[in-house]
Amino acid sequence: MRSTLASVALAVAAIIATPVFAEPVGAAKEGAKTGGNTAVEGVKTGGTTAAAGVKQFGRAVGGFFKGGPRAAKSEWKAGAANTKAVAKQGGHRTKAAAKAGGASTKAAAKR
Repeated sequence: MRSTLASVALAVAAIIATPVFAEPVGAAKEGAKTGGNTAVEGVKTGGTTAAAGVKQFGRAVGGFFKGGPRAAKSEWKAGAANTKAVAKQGGHRTKAAAKAGGASTKAAAKR
């Protein structure tokens, strides 16, 4: 009984130690790195978009006090277009980070 248990334990240890199982670990590490980089880019995008939105709101309020509702509306629309552009730009950077990381993860899985 002990010899059977020992041989099973050795067989399991040999299977775990084989390089075949090392490949998914490398791919998993690369995938985690990709996910982290993508998340960082997403947070940066969110922060810059939020900052642009706050600036846009402040300009619209300033426009209201300087020129009334029409000036506020004009400032609001201009600021909204700017905020949208900032968000799209950040979205492109986030997508590029995800694609670049995806390629390296795929390459790590093939090794």
